[in-house]
Amino acid sequence: MAKSVAIVAGSYHKGKVEKMVEIVKSLSSENNLLIEEISWVPGSMELPLQIKRLLLRESIEGVIVLGIIEKGETDHGLVMGQAVTKSIIDLQLLSMKPIGFGIIGPGAEEEQIDKRVEIHAKQAVIAVSEMLSN
Repeated sequence: MAKSVAIVAGSYHKGKVEKMVEIVKSLSSENNLLIEEISWVPGSMELPLQIKRLLLRESIEGVIVLGIIEKGETDHGLVMGQAVTKSIIDLQLLSMKPIGFGIIGPGAEEEQIDKRVEIHAKQAVIAVSEMLSN
């Protein structure tokens, strides 16, 4: 039986993240996942809160998180990326539910993003699927 998961996606780079969502949707059934909900949030900082909201649902067995934290002129993206990543790891451990990490960056340059869209989306699906089958 397919495992019920949610996608949480940051809309700051919506066009590219929409491609990631489509890849996740297309790979889900072959990886024994059923997407129960897709949630869009403004940016990376809002990802952990929405992930937690979804993980509190009994029906949600895991989450796939998608987004992009690009390199900026300051260290803001790096600081944000570290804080968001730590929060996501903490949520995974607290909930004991897997979170597939499909965030490109921090520090991604514009020319690096397109090359990483597909692989980050695929890896997030595979991680959740494998963890739910253990």
